[in-house]
Parts: sequence; structure tokens; C-alpha cells
Amino acid sequence: MMLSYAKGPEAPLSDRTIGQALFETASRWPEREALVSRHQNVRLNWAELLRRADEYAAGLAALGLGPGDRVGVWSANCAEWVLLQLACCRSRLVLVNVNPAYRSHELGFVLRKSGMKALFLWERDSRADYLQILNEALEGTRPALRHVMVFDGQPWREALSTGGEFKLSADSGEAVNIQYTSGTTGSPKGVLLTHRNILNNAILAGQMLKATELDRLCLPVPLYHCFGCVLGVLLSVATGCTLLLPSRQFDALAALEAIAEERATVLYGVPTMFIAELEHPEFQRFDTSSLRTGIMAGAPCPIEVMKRVTVDMSCREMTIGYGQTESSPLITMSAADDPLELRVSTIGAAMANTEVKIISPLTGETLPAGEQGELCTRGYLVMRGYDGEEEATRRTIDQEGWLHTGDLALMREDGYFRITGRAKDLIIRGGENIYPREIEEFLYTHPKVADVQVASEAEIREFCNGKIAHFKIPQYIRFVDSFPMTVTGKIQKFRFARKRSGGWDWRAQQRLRRRKSWNASPPARSAKKRPRNCASAALSMTPVLTLAANTDWISIRESWEMMTRALEA
Repeated sequence: MMLSYAKGPEAPLSDRTIGQALFETASRWPEREALVSRHQNVRLNWAELLRRADEYAAGLAALGLGPGDRVGVWSANCAEWVLLQLACCRSRLVLVNVNPAYRSHELGFVLRKSGMKALFLWERDSRADYLQILNEALEGTRPALRHVMVFDGQPWREALSTGGEFKLSADSGEAVNIQYTSGTTGSPKGVLLTHRNILNNAILAGQMLKATELDRLCLPVPLYHCFGCVLGVLLSVATGCTLLLPSRQFDALAALEAIAEERATVLYGVPTMFIAELEHPEFQRFDTSSLRTGIMAGAPCPIEVMKRVTVDMSCREMTIGYGQTESSPLITMSAADDPLELRVSTIGAAMANTEVKIISPLTGETLPAGEQGELCTRGYLVMRGYDGEEEATRRTIDQEGWLHTGDLALMREDGYFRITGRAKDLIIRGGENIYPREIEEFLYTHPKVADVQVASEAEIREFCNGKIAHFKIPQYIRFVDSFPMTVTGKIQKFRFARKRSGGWDWRAQQRLRRRKSWNASPPARSAKKRPRNCASAALSMTPVLTLAANTDWISIRESWEMMTRALEA
């Protein structure tokens, strides 16, 4: 019997720091273009990028920041973001990525949690007045923050002109980056990542893409996310390819202009970004024939979208990547020459120097190939831990070093993996295990999925009857205008528990149904709060189908925390 365990090919791992890698790349190709920020009209070659990064490092030293201090960056994509990242990598400082969509409550949380001593930002942009939000976040709190540096402000210009001595990073095991999880299941956690974690992940991803110094990488994804700052910036540092920033935030037209005018060869994005580019009314006037490869990640890719990317955009070697912040980020990836069907139906195979296994969520045993369970990974890529959260770290990384991703998946006999859902989404109904992703994939076959606003509740239930097991048919169906989303396009499931729409009270409906189902023999309630992962807590729950009424797709979204909160209400 074949077990669900795979190990990627062996490949040399680098023990250099990111600062050392930058120095080597700048020494090797000093005159080659390194960074292009089109919306700022900034162009730097590798020699200039290294010089500017060291100027930033000296400016940070002039502020009194030393080894191990934390420096936050709260900004959309810009050249200054990249310079600050590389400066921290050169000078033993820890960069804290702050989501530019954060507002006062979220920002205040990160300021307190991270203990950052300096925060870099722009005063304002078209989306927000950042200084005003910062002032609101600081009301009534005393974080460690000592310096608020506006990128184009006089205090930072003075620090740059004054400069100071900084100590070069030399230990690849040092923490260099804190990235906060997106908060799809509650408060974000700070993921501590080392030079060794993220530089090697970027190197190995570059090898999968066959990237060289001749490539030009168009990066429309946000820099604050690991997709941008690791697979974008650090892959560029590792390979010498040019990094192209088309705009501050994602703009399909700006991305297409960058591809055509800069002759980009590599393109990144989540599926919705590629769809926006392909569906742009001016798409046909842009020459995208220079494209060769790229990474599509963050969500499943429909096969029709991948076909259009490979044919209409000429990006025939587009790959699929899977991972998470805690794994630096990539765990698995498809090969550039994999068949199209394999690239869209799986998340690829284990990356080099990476172990992956599928375990039973109940027993922890490795499952036979083809069986669904929790995906775990082990190797150089596993984070150091959650910043200041030892218990959360122990729950996520076991004693044998396996990172438990919380994702449900299965491994095929060819060693390729397929994501099937989230472990916390599991619903137990009448003793039966229900995986929302399975029902979701079935509902994608409904002929009105592309025009879901005209579908009725009766239509959905009728469509399900006789085709999937009766206990999987949603008991409650909600139509909403949109889902609560993170900036990176992930649905914030925990927020459904708080949401009321059109007077529809999910909790009240559940309490009413629970009273009816218990009849005269309600189960005894313990005086203690039930553990969140207690299977009995969801025994009488039913799936809730939430439909986006004004979008091109529908989706089932039910989280384990939502169910347990409802039962405890």
C-alpha cells in the first residue's frame, strides 16, 4: 500500500543571508536593470539598488536602530518598499510587513504585537489618509514605536543624509521578516521567517521557473504579501532578473502596459487578476508575446482561464503554486512543462528539499494515497514560529518538525497533490463528515453558476436532490452582495458569524432548529466552555450555503468556528 508521503528532489540549500545574495548579484551584473517602478518613473540597475539599499540601512542606523529591532512598512507597492526590505536584510533588522488595507484597529494590533520601533509609510494616497489612521491607532496605547517615517518627509531625508554605521547580516538563521497571516480565521499571527527560510524558497522557485538574469518579472501582487516580497523581490535577487512594479495597487491596464512596453517574460497573479487582464476591454491591443512563464496561486484556477493564459497571453509555461506564509511560502509547485490538465487539477508536487504528507486529522497517522486528510510539510521552509505565541506555535509545528497547514488534501499515486478544503471547515452532521469544498465543486456544474443572481433557493436545492447525499444539501441559503475579503482575495469566514443580512439571523435560525431537533431530551451542557475542535459540538449542525448574488460565481462558506460560536451563543 502506497502512503501519502512525498519528498521533493535534493538540491543544494544556500546558507547565505539575503544581504550577501544581493551583494553577489550586484557584483555579477552591476549594469543590468534590477528594479523598475513604472508608476514612480524609477529605474535602478543592480549596482544602484545595492547602493541605495545600503543608504537606507545607514539611515536606519542613524535613527538608533540596531540588530534585532523591528521596522514596519505600511505601504502599497513602490520602490521604497523594496529598498527598505533589502536594507533590513543587509543590517540585521527585522522587517514587519503591514497590510496597507489595515485601518486603526488592525494597525493598533500589529503595532502592539510586533513591538516595532519604526514605521515607514506615505502620508496618504487615493485610498486612505495613513497618518490620520495611525493617530487613531495610537490613541490610548503605548507601543514600542519611536519613529514614524514618511518616505518623502524631512526627518527621513535627514536620517539618510546623516547616515550611520550598520553591522552586516552574516547568520542565515536569524529572523529577518515578520509577515502577519491574513486573518481569515481570526486575529492575525506574526510569522517569524529567517534568511534561510525565504531566500531558499525564492531560489528553488526560480529554478522551477527556469528564471535567469535575462528575465523580466511583472509583479502586480502586493509586496506586503509573501507572494510579492519573497517570490517577487527575493527571486529577483536570487536570479538577477528585473523586477517590474506596474502600479501601487493591482490595475489590470497598468499590468498589461507593463508587459507590452517592458517586454515582461514572467507574470504573477491570483486567478482573478489574470481574469481581469484577459477581460479588459483593451486587452487585444497589447502585445503579450514576450511572456514565457509565471506563477498563479492563491485560489484554484479554472481550466478555461489557464487555457486563455497559455494561448491568448502566450504564457505557455504558467505554473501553479501552493503554500502559506508559515512555509516561506511555497510547499508544492507544478512544473512548467506539466500537461495543462495536471496544472489546473492539482497543486503540483513537493518542492525540492521539502517533505509533504497527508495525515488523518483524528489519529495523526499517514493515510494511504488517494485518501483525504490534513496536509503537513517539513524542511528548511518551516517558519521559526509565531511571534510571541509559543502555544500557537506548538499547535502548528509538532515535535517532529511537521508544519500542520490546516488544509485538507489528497496525494495521487503520481506524487501530485490536490487541495480539497480546510480542516476547520469540516461539518459533522448526523455522524457524517461533510467537506464544503466537495459540495462547492459539485455546484460549479450548475448551468446558472455564471449568472448566479437569477438562481433561487428552490433551484439550488432541486439541483442537489438525487445527485449528492441528502445530508450534504444545504439547510440554509443566503444571498449576499459580496463576501468579506482580505486584500489577497481570501474569504474571511469568521466574519460570517457576525453578519446579518436583510433581517436574516443565522444564530437564531440555528438555535430554533437545535431546540426542535433536541425535542424533550436536550443534551446536557457542561459548565465549562466546549473546546473549539470538539466533534460533538457540531453534531446537529447543517451546511449553510452563502451565495454571492452579484458575482460570477457561487460558493459554500461554513467555518468550524462559526458553528461552535453559534452553539455556545
